[in-house]
Amino acid sequence: MMQFPTGEGGPESAFPSDYPVTALPTAMETGRPNLFFVGLMGAGKTTVGRTVARRLHYPFFDSDHELEAHCGVRIPVIFEHEGEEGFRDREAAMISELTGRSGIVLATGGGAVLRPENRELLKSRGTVVYLRASPHDLWLRTRHDRNRPLLQTEDPKGKLEALYAARDPLYREVADFIIETGKPSVAQLANMVLMQLEMAGFRIDTAAAASDQPANDTHS
Repeated sequence: MMQFPTGEGGPESAFPSDYPVTALPTAMETGRPNLFFVGLMGAGKTTVGRTVARRLHYPFFDSDHELEAHCGVRIPVIFEHEGEEGFRDREAAMISELTGRSGIVLATGGGAVLRPENRELLKSRGTVVYLRASPHDLWLRTRHDRNRPLLQTEDPKGKLEALYAARDPLYREVADFIIETGKPSVAQLANMVLMQLEMAGFRIDTAAAASDQPANDTHS
């Protein structure tokens, strides 16, 4: 069986004690708020999140990408060797580490909200944006993507509909506000997020945000 980096004490110890995030101050200590994106696969969390981060001059992280970098393999390989439960253990450890950072934008995996401990961390450690899309739109965006293990079925559209029914209430539970991602471009979605953040009192350098316009205009 393939072995990935792990700790002896379960998912919470899956990262060494000197892993960089653990040494960083929290948002409460520095006053720099965090911004977390949630939503189903294909909703645009990574693309929109990266654009917003650039305009805020915040570092951007994608929990799935960070997990792949830590394990040294793609997510489908983790699913193949450890199953979904093993992947969720690793995901929970990564969410705990990343949300402990200060002043970041984080795109979470579509299933990150399944575990109550993840939902609690997201709600307590930052402002949460739910990027919502219809199952049909999500299917159109993900139908050719082979890096999404849960969609490797005979009926990926039906799977997305089932995932949406199960997870939409959980996304709404943690969200500070919801952005509909159907027709707007990435630039428009980023503007909508920034406007909502400013209205909610999120500290934004308006001049800096306006000076950085997004280059990528496709959902991901």
